[in-house]
Parts: sequence; C-alpha cells; structure tokens
Amino acid sequence: MAILTPLPAATVTLVRDGEQGLEVLMMKRNMQSAFVPGRYLFPGGHVDPTDGLADIYSHCMGLDDAAASMRLGIESGGLAFWVAAIRECFEESGLLLAHGENGKPIAHERAAKLAQYRKAVAAGDHPFDTLLRDEGLTLEVDSLVYFAHWITPPGAPRRYDTRFFVAHAPAGQEAVHDNEEMTESVWINPRDGVERHKAGTFKLMTPTIHSLKLFAKYETADSLLAAMRVLPNVPRIAPRIDPSGRRVLPGEPGYDALPAD
Repeated sequence: MAILTPLPAATVTLVRDGEQGLEVLMMKRNMQSAFVPGRYLFPGGHVDPTDGLADIYSHCMGLDDAAASMRLGIESGGLAFWVAAIRECFEESGLLLAHGENGKPIAHERAAKLAQYRKAVAAGDHPFDTLLRDEGLTLEVDSLVYFAHWITPPGAPRRYDTRFFVAHAPAGQEAVHDNEEMTESVWINPRDGVERHKAGTFKLMTPTIHSLKLFAKYETADSLLAAMRVLPNVPRIAPRIDPSGRRVLPGEPGYDALPAD
C-alpha cells in the first residue's frame, strides 16, 4: 500500500479567561464524518492553494511571508498556514480574527452578518479574499502564536502536516458550530478536558491531548500566550505505528526501530 503524502494543514486554539479560569474552544466532529468522527478538536483544516494568494497576503497585518516561513522553517509559503488557520476557524466556528477599515475589532452585529458567508466560503462559492476585500477586513495574523508541529503517521487513511497556533478569542463574537463538520462547540478548561478524556467522555486525538496538557500549566490566557511566544523552537513530532497499532512518539522506547516515511 502506497504511503500518503501528508497534506499541509493548520489549526488554531482560541483561548479566553472564563468562569473555569483559562478556557479553550473545542469543537466536536460530526459522528458521520469519515475523519475522526466524534472527536473534539480545535478549529482547523488543510491549507488551500488560495490561502497563499497575493490578494489575501495584502490583507494580513503584522507578519509577511518571509517572516512566517522562517518561523516554520520552510523557504516560502509560510503565511498561508496563518491564513488557513483563520479561514478554517471562521468556517467552522464563525469566529473571525480580523478587524475593519477603522482598525476596530468586529462587533457582535457585524460578526453575525459575516457569519452568513461561512458556508459559501467553505464551499468555494465565495472566495475568502473576495470577502476580505468587499468587507474591508484585515486578518490579525500577528495574533496567532505558533507552538506545535505534528505529522500524521504512515498508514493512516488521511495524513496531515499540521502547524498548531494559539490566539486570544476575538471579543464581541460568539462561537457557533456549523452543524455540518462540527456538531458541538464547548469552552473548557484544559485540565478538565484531559480528565474527561481519561474518563472516556471526551474523545481526543494525540496532538490535542498533548496541547491541552501543555496549556494546563497556565492559569490565564495572557500567561499562556506569553509563554508560547518565547518558545525557543518548535520540534517536528512524527509518531510511528508499532505492529500492535499503538502510536509511538519520538523519544519513547522502540520509536527508532519503527519504519518512517
């Protein structure tokens, strides 16, 4: 069986300070989905070729492609990962990390209007760059902090080369799942998410578990983001599958003996 080449992907964890202390937004995959049905994930998806258009880059604030690519350790096209994270978050949760021509955050009323375009953008019927241009929007790419890099192991039916970001949830906007890809949205404390997963009531994927364990070290959104901004490097984590089907992470016993790509 041929080994699939991982598709470039991006995901963003939105964080806020809430009743439970630090809270993260998680969304539940449709139980009928062909990919990880019923799992709770952060908003995200594959990087579309249009995410790297010059027209979209012109709507990005505070980060250019050269700096973004350097941060990811690639030659070019890095900014497309930031764009993809924002676009996918908008499509799946309705939250848009952007501001208007006046430099002010998107108010609740305007957010509700923009959310009407979610399905059309996701279907490709209303290009994301067209929405940004027509609405005079600037993407707040500099608000996203890159903190993790995971690659789906060989043998999986779908493989992704995913960059993980974290950002403050936009004020004045409300997360609403799309009822197609995602059927539930929940704000949860990272520690509670891990404990619920251990209890079997909150199904998570390996990268998500590791992200929540990392976030659980922090009490506030500001402290978390400050720590992620000064990470010295972001290692590439590529799990491998042993004969029993168990995922083995780098550094764990037996990892180096297992086949890689």
